[in-house]
Amino acid sequence: MASNPMTQLPRAMLIDMDDTILSAYGRPEIAWHKVTAEFAGEFGSTTSQQVAAAVLASAREFWGKAGAEWRLKLEEARHIVVGNGFAALAASGHAPLSQDLAKRLADRFSTFREEEMFVFPGAHDAIDALKAHGVKLALVTNGASGPQRAKVERFALAHRFDHIQIEGEHGFGKPEERAYLHAMEALGVTAPETWMIGDNLEWEVVAPQRLGIYAIWIDVHGDGLPQDSTVRPDRIIRSLTELLP
Repeated sequence: MASNPMTQLPRAMLIDMDDTILSAYGRPEIAWHKVTAEFAGEFGSTTSQQVAAAVLASAREFWGKAGAEWRLKLEEARHIVVGNGFAALAASGHAPLSQDLAKRLADRFSTFREEEMFVFPGAHDAIDALKAHGVKLALVTNGASGPQRAKVERFALAHRFDHIQIEGEHGFGKPEERAYLHAMEALGVTAPETWMIGDNLEWEVVAPQRLGIYAIWIDVHGDGLPQDSTVRPDRIIRSLTELLP
């Protein structure tokens, strides 16, 4: 990590959306425990905590192997994750839980995430201030077109950016090199003139750094880098407001 973070603003910034501008998918363990608690009466002798633990283990296994195409099919992925979690519970001796219940639980998790989503404090103001300083801005987000475009509109982001780049609309996403190259081309800038900001170490730090982009990791909860991480962001922040000079 750079010991003297840049204080001058760059010509352009590529900014991630989920868990950078919006609180969207962070802390899944808290979300799953809350959602399974709503269904506690339907689990029989199995506790909601046991169901949440099984689903979280299933999710880690699924996303550890899943290809990029699953980012465009989140709801279907959640059905599989919960179904696999239920199967693991049954295999370990718990009473079987129905596939109908698995589907309803997965769908409730999706709606819960939508209900709980919000713009991080100061994010809108920081983006507006960066734009006022003349920084060219691109929103670069992975995911399917429908839900991601809905967030852009719901949280008033469209007019704040010079370029909106959604994986499902362009056919490519982070950490593919062309995701960053295309965004920079749209803004008319080069890698040394560009900062990338986001919460995913691979997508917003490792891949951009390979291209010569200054990579800033946003650690909203202040957890710090994973203990075994070899990734070295050029800078670490907890809020987009820290980008302002």
